[in-house]
Amino acid sequence: MILVTGGCFQGKTDYACNMFKIPKEEAADGALCPLEELYCTKLLYHFHEYIRRLTEAGQELSVERLKAENPGIILVTNELGCGVVPADKFDRDYREKTGRICCRIAKEAGEVHRVVCGLGTVIKHG
Repeated sequence: MILVTGGCFQGKTDYACNMFKIPKEEAADGALCPLEELYCTKLLYHFHEYIRRLTEAGQELSVERLKAENPGIILVTNELGCGVVPADKFDRDYREKTGRICCRIAKEAGEVHRVVCGLGTVIKHG
């Protein structure tokens, strides 16, 4: 697994598509794709929105299942914990859940990239 993270509108998806040579048309949008797409796509962007959809549906993400069924996936996600804490309880819980899931994925991932202003830095390799 590879995790690409960074702030909103920092060019993460373009960076990931260019870096890993995957046309955006072949990537899945976590805000819209079928939930099972996670287990077969090469690259899923808006991973944070995918987690929101799972949470709204009362489902949990199994990092173990993802690692077993799609170990080469590239996940692109926004960093959610750097802004104002949401007043809404669901949004606070979702933000915390997303952060915890991304920490688990970063721990399991072979690489983690952080993108700022379209420029990526590898913060974990191997």
